Amino acid sequence: MKVAPRFGSGHRVLVSGGAGFVPSHLVDSLIERGCTVVAVDNFVTGTKENVAHLADHPRFTLVEADISEGLPDHHPAVAERFDAILHMASPASPTDFATLPVEILRVGSVATLHLLDRAVADGARFLMASTSEAYGDPLEHPQRETYWGNVNPIGIRSVYDEAKRFAEASTMAYHRYRGLDAAIVRIFNTYGPRMRPDDGRAIPTFINQALRGEPITVHGTGAQTRSICYVDDLVRGILLLLDSTETGPVNCGTEHELSMRELAELIVSLTGSDSQVSYITRTADDPEKRRPDLTLARERLGYAPQVAPEEGLRRTIEHFRQRLA
Repeated sequence: MKVAPRFGSGHRVLVSGGAGFVPSHLVDSLIERGCTVVAVDNFVTGTKENVAHLADHPRFTLVEADISEGLPDHHPAVAERFDAILHMASPASPTDFATLPVEILRVGSVATLHLLDRAVADGARFLMASTSEAYGDPLEHPQRETYWGNVNPIGIRSVYDEAKRFAEASTMAYHRYRGLDAAIVRIFNTYGPRMRPDDGRAIPTFINQALRGEPITVHGTGAQTRSICYVDDLVRGILLLLDSTETGPVNCGTEHELSMRELAELIVSLTGSDSQVSYITRTADDPEKRRPDLTLARERLGYAPQVAPEEGLRRTIEHFRQRLA
């Protein structure tokens, strides 16, 4: 017999950054299971297009606001109590680290504290989206949740790395000292439809270059690795954590580890492109290896990624092909 989710029909859920790439897919799944969802976004990196299909849905509300300035409690959809708050908001690409550093720091710190206070007031479950960047350029491989990381605290990437580490510390403080029902998910490299084509991450960059017949620009030698996770698998893992009583942190992603050179060559093959791979200067503090240890997610949540890289990349390529058309 199928067990009903902990959060479903009759429950109200707030999703910060709800018009972003990953959060918009999460909103879809929450709506599908019967939740009433309020998405709050300031559209710095999110876009109304990502949730346009929900514009007339009776259980969905999109609120334009910057949560770093506090929740707009005057809005009727925000004024009501929430059963769960999912803090997903933050610019999250290498391009953003250089162009939106203060915004990243504020949403990881000030906005997190605003949402934590609201979760305590509402008696809501609070789920905080952290990142594999918390591990920095790891000296442990694969990375377990017990690993403390190797982060350059003043490097270009530090605005994101340290903002997320601060958000984790804040979440745990509220859990320990204010009794908050909280959870932390550490998200590894995720891809799929609704990614920004110009966000600077490898997969959208490689796909767009391949579809245009341009050289595929790989940083450094291309030997550095990432473990790529299709967005549907990530959303499934986040919802398993939301429904559980686990606090975490819990890694979520896949163990499909590819070098950037292999990823570029695979995308060229799947697109049928004539593009050649070229190599450019590697960015500072670019992690050498990245792969999650998923033991905790498997044992505590029953998490098992289902979408192979080739299939996920085909779906993503088709999305970008339609955008270009």
